[in-house]
Amino acid sequence: MPVEIDTVRAVDVPTRLVHGPGALARLGETLRELGVARPLLVTDPGVAAAGLVDRALAHLEESVVFAEVRPNPDIALVDRGAGVYRESGRDGLVALGGGSSIDTAKSIGVVIRHGGSIFDYEWGREPIIERVPALVAIPTTAGTGSEVTLWAVITDHDRQIKFNVGGTPLIGPHVALIDPELMLGLPPAVTAATGMDALSHAIECYTCDYHQPFNDAVALHAIELVGRWLRVAVADGSNLEARTHMAHAATLGGMAYGTESAGAAHAMSQSAGGVHDCPHGALTARVLGPVCEYNAPADPERYARIALGLGVDTSGQETLAAALEGVEEVYRLTDDVGIPTMEELGFSEDEIPMLARIAFEDPQTIGNPREVDATAYEGIYRNAFSRGRR
Repeated sequence: MPVEIDTVRAVDVPTRLVHGPGALARLGETLRELGVARPLLVTDPGVAAAGLVDRALAHLEESVVFAEVRPNPDIALVDRGAGVYRESGRDGLVALGGGSSIDTAKSIGVVIRHGGSIFDYEWGREPIIERVPALVAIPTTAGTGSEVTLWAVITDHDRQIKFNVGGTPLIGPHVALIDPELMLGLPPAVTAATGMDALSHAIECYTCDYHQPFNDAVALHAIELVGRWLRVAVADGSNLEARTHMAHAATLGGMAYGTESAGAAHAMSQSAGGVHDCPHGALTARVLGPVCEYNAPADPERYARIALGLGVDTSGQETLAAALEGVEEVYRLTDDVGIPTMEELGFSEDEIPMLARIAFEDPQTIGNPREVDATAYEGIYRNAFSRGRR
């Protein structure tokens, strides 16, 4: 495979990783090292009801809890959280939860440092020029990898879209505390959706036009971990070994993302997620197989390597055949872990032309390894509906 020798690239890794069972106990010490005495703890009602907020507060002396996060956080939520931060005199942030809570905390930090509304900092609008306040991210799901990504995704209800904030290490958490014990007992549906999201990050970042060797390495390991452990974690939510490996997979998938784009699956799920309020991971999972099937002929070597990572025996097969065997394994895994169909996620085939148009307009289309236009997106969506029927 040829190596581009005339291009200078960069990899930014601004987040310190503290990981392992019991890592939550390091929270107080970590905040003291960052000079934070009065954090705002950003979370959601479900995490609070599960008792995880109380477990975090046991390591905090003076904090305010902002537990208003909901899936697919929107502009108003972020701006309201920034107001709470200011009014309560906070000096740092703790994000406890899934990608929605961590993205909300990142975005609150952007507003605190720059003023205005998070709407102003949609990628391509006002630049982010200052690092967010000290932020400790504590994931409670193994999916988005937001604890290490350089992006946040925010919903704009008026435009019925999700938009990106970031693309810079200035938005990255200062520390990620990755404690798989916080993920024990996570419901199977959430485990499945978030785990498939981690896989989608790894696959799309390994195959996108912007791939580079340092990101490739973590992406491939994430693929291997998901292929080996996601079914186990879904089947037995108390399996700490599976939870640990899936937590690692999610963080590795997030590290694979870098500052650049992913591809068509994320363009589809991000844009469609602004139309119907559904779990991002489940929606991404449902379109991932069809996108891989569309893309594999454009880069069969990489998709064949993905097949090996997923545990497929491709010995004796031509490269494209091996690649397509890997695609079939993505479909099998999606079904085995119980990802809902497109219809179950709230979509209808009548919406395909509209969904294809907004996917094509999403900036992540640019990174896809095979050229894709609105017509091609329509075909991928039709495949997502037909392959997902039970």
